[in-house]
Amino acid sequence: MYIRLEVHDVPFEMIEYFDPCHPILVGGIGLGEENVGYMQTRLKRHRHRMLKYTPEHMHCLAMFWGPLAPPKTGVLAVQSLSNNQAGFRIIATACILEFNHAAWIVKKIKLVGHPCKIFKKTALVKDMFTSDLEVARFEGAAIRTVSGIRGQVKKAAKEEIGNLPKKKGGQPREGIARCTSEDRILMSDIVFLRMKAVAELRREHNLAVPVNKDSLYKAIERKPRKFNPLKSCCDGASRMKSSCSRSTPSIVMKKRKLKEEQKRKEVEAQRAKDEQVLRKRRREERRERYREQDKLKKKMPKAGDMHAGIIAPALCCYVVGKLSLWL
Repeated sequence: MYIRLEVHDVPFEMIEYFDPCHPILVGGIGLGEENVGYMQTRLKRHRHRMLKYTPEHMHCLAMFWGPLAPPKTGVLAVQSLSNNQAGFRIIATACILEFNHAAWIVKKIKLVGHPCKIFKKTALVKDMFTSDLEVARFEGAAIRTVSGIRGQVKKAAKEEIGNLPKKKGGQPREGIARCTSEDRILMSDIVFLRMKAVAELRREHNLAVPVNKDSLYKAIERKPRKFNPLKSCCDGASRMKSSCSRSTPSIVMKKRKLKEEQKRKEVEAQRAKDEQVLRKRRREERRERYREQDKLKKKMPKAGDMHAGIIAPALCCYVVGKLSLWL
């Protein structure tokens, strides 16, 4: 459903500089929303890293000042609409938990610090951060002094703060950052850290968005393919070509058979050679065996020699006995 609104006394600048990219919210405040005050909300950032105290994937508590809204009312946080940027961005979503007219906010964001100890181009800066965890989240951030000296946040200073004043409980003081600068700073300098989005910095310095050439889509240029003209079947050259193409498989088969036949002959020749070597080896083994057997036979005495050796002594004894009796 749609409704038509007629608004009177509208300045002409609104129509002249009207930008459809910026939303115009039309609404009214109810009777229960006329009072203004602080509202406590459960907030979660929406894919944006400019917020300082918001965790990355969790909710946190935040306080807003404005017309009081009942609990469970949805809240949208917009980055900025006052600098005439082309598009707006939602940086956080929230839900109102409760409201209170007399609420005290005891924690404040402090991005201005003072040096408490100086080592040449390195200095310890206090009063800029509230804890070492916060310093760790801002490691690598650019800092600057009032005199124009630029620097960078390195890490939380824990070992260098032995001579600095401690808390009431005797615990070492937290939130002191170790920073380096391009020149030596003075104790009277004021160090500050500017919080701006990357898009704002690019607009201020007229810098273009960095473009990765490998990520760009390129037009694909394909050269037109050229095909040979078609020829009719009546052409003699085409028939000859087709006949040659048909005879090609038979030539390939003949070459394959010749290769197989040659390979078979080589295998048979190698096999015959191996068999000849094997026969020669067996023949040498038989000859060696026969030689050994012949040697053994020559060493052993024969059976006739054994009988002659036994009979000859007995015959001699018999002849000698007969001669003795005759004599």
